[in-house]
Amino acid sequence: MAVVTMKSLLESGVHFGHQVKRWDPRMKKYIFAERNGIHIIDLQKTIQAIKEAYEAVRRTVASGKTVLFVGTKKQAQQTIQKEAERCGMYHVNNRWLGGMLTNFFTIKKSLLRLKKLEKMEVDGTFENLTKKEIAGLAKERAKLQKNLGGIKEMKDPPGILFIIDTRMEAIAVAEAQRMGIPIVAVVDTNCNPDGITYPIPGNDDAIRAISLFTSIIANAVVEADNEVGLRIIETLGDEDEEMDMEGLMGEASVKEEDKEVDIAAAIEKYSAEVPEAVSADSPAAEEPAEGAGIRMDEDKIYGE
Repeated sequence: MAVVTMKSLLESGVHFGHQVKRWDPRMKKYIFAERNGIHIIDLQKTIQAIKEAYEAVRRTVASGKTVLFVGTKKQAQQTIQKEAERCGMYHVNNRWLGGMLTNFFTIKKSLLRLKKLEKMEVDGTFENLTKKEIAGLAKERAKLQKNLGGIKEMKDPPGILFIIDTRMEAIAVAEAQRMGIPIVAVVDTNCNPDGITYPIPGNDDAIRAISLFTSIIANAVVEADNEVGLRIIETLGDEDEEMDMEGLMGEASVKEEDKEVDIAAAIEKYSAEVPEAVSADSPAAEEPAEGAGIRMDEDKIYGE
């Protein structure tokens, strides 16, 4: 199944760039033509770039790493949050705080503070505080939730970043480059594609285009998770088969042991109940005299 079609790109307006006077010359290789003072992006190259980015994200997630969705412009905020939550990854959609990657140790302290405030609200700690103290803590929690809510459960730096509008997220791009984290980014005709690991030429202002790009990356995450799940299920299936075989072999050996025990017990019991065989040399082994058995019967009869 195709990752994306030319029709969906055209319908979403991905091919529309910025005005000619606002272009970045480094985007020249991705520009197809100029129409009415606006650059038109070459969608053939866009499709190829999407496939490469899709495969990179899929490989990253399959290897056990995470994806961080970044898009703080108004057109992207809602889509970034929805798609990141759909695929179970992290997101930043309000404001990129300086040091989110390069000073992650300090950011983790803020995340712990946010979790502590949430716990205080649930466990009844607020009931012992004054209204002013509660209002202050609630305000602090709301601020932390707004800026860090999307990465609250993130314990380590992500394996790859997906960014909408590299000009607006220049700090995020710089931090990722410094940390050596791969970047998948939508680059418009006014952006600089240099330094982006997987640039995707396209419109980064239209809501429909942003939704399309973000959903494609989220689909890559979902596909990778499904592959991991299938591998785990197959592994568990193999282990179950081995366990069943071991169990059956164990049961068989137990049954064989039971048989041996039963047979030995029966022989022992039979030996105890039946007298030992009389040897041929003993006097008792001699044949009884003729008519001895009849006399015994007659004596018994007459006696009765």
